[in-house]
Amino acid sequence: MFTSFTVTGCSLELLKPGDKGIVTVCKSQDETIRKKLIALGIRTGTNISVEQHFPSLVIKAANISLTIDRATARAIYVRVLEN
Repeated sequence: MFTSFTVTGCSLELLKPGDKGIVTVCKSQDETIRKKLIALGIRTGTNISVEQHFPSLVIKAANISLTIDRATARAIYVRVLEN
């Protein structure tokens, strides 16, 4: 009766450790968060993987491990890649 579906894109905040994705857009009205993303080198097309979710969010972008806060992760939207 129902057809199956998969999530192909979401906020980085929703990914689990081990999940990978490609940044599709960075959306934030907060100028501080936008400047932080630019400084970290996170932009459209960047490959990202989530390494740790608790106690802090640790991601790997361009082979560099970064610790980011939840508000920053919420502003990053990714296309989820199959593991």
